[in-house]
Amino acid sequence: MNNKWKQIVAISAIAGISWLLVQNPYTQIYLTQLTDDSVASMKQEDELLLQIKESTKKYEIAPQDARIDSVWKTVPAYNGLKVNIDDSYKAMKKEGVFDKNKLVFQQVPAKIHMEDLDPAPIYRAHPEKPVVSFLINVAWGNEYLQDMLAVLKKNNVKATFFLEGNWTKKNPELAKMIKGGGHEIGNHSYSHPDMKNISAQATREEIRKTNEVIEAVTGLKMKWFAPPSGSYRDETVKIADSFGMETAMWSVDTIDWQKPSPEVLQQRVLSKVHPGAFILMHPTESTAKSLETLIIEIKKKDLDVVTVSEAVDEERSNP
Repeated sequence: MNNKWKQIVAISAIAGISWLLVQNPYTQIYLTQLTDDSVASMKQEDELLLQIKESTKKYEIAPQDARIDSVWKTVPAYNGLKVNIDDSYKAMKKEGVFDKNKLVFQQVPAKIHMEDLDPAPIYRAHPEKPVVSFLINVAWGNEYLQDMLAVLKKNNVKATFFLEGNWTKKNPELAKMIKGGGHEIGNHSYSHPDMKNISAQATREEIRKTNEVIEAVTGLKMKWFAPPSGSYRDETVKIADSFGMETAMWSVDTIDWQKPSPEVLQQRVLSKVHPGAFILMHPTESTAKSLETLIIEIKKKDLDVVTVSEAVDEERSNP
């Protein structure tokens, strides 16, 4: 038998076997079941994908632009959240059921940021951000400073310390200790004047000299300026801005310089604390004795205690 004839016989045999398999009722049942399973699987996947797409209406949050408020002045931007449909689908595909805890989000940035605004002071972080910041102005109170630093370290909390330039020059080791604790450091003027009533030239000198001293001692460049007693005029804020610095105020005041009892100070703060709060304090006996309780109680309110720079950051947590 030649090769050509062998090929014809082989093809005929294969065709016959294939015909028998197709006609076999068990084969028909298998193929039908396979098709039904595929359709069911596709339908299940389609329903899951549809549920994920529908979830965007419930869980997505629009970003909020930075703006100037008539009362609170600078209000930082706050990112929105968008559901990443493809990644969310991949996370749920194995189980094949919708699970909101497996939704994958991505941040949606705002279009207008703090740096896009005209210079204005900032009194608090974004009011929807679940954080607060301790703004600790230091021009005196050395005897209480180390106790406060110890409490902050124990509770793994970072604060923003605004240092007077003259104080820093006289107390370089304490300034280095603050930096060593991982805290943020800002400018609190050089000689603690009433910034609202001094000349533009004097304002520049107060800010410049303090920046130079703090940078010489700590190696840090200043991003924040806190005018003594919260006294400023528009020109003060513009001059700070010319140094690349934001002017920080506060929304909650301990009034610790009046030497209240720890109980009074704690009630004063905890009755007014809010998301985004900037809490003003100084190294005083009242604050030193109240600090740990404040931290514990603030955290119970589901608020994190962070630096000012962290507080105004536009990133948000997933829902």
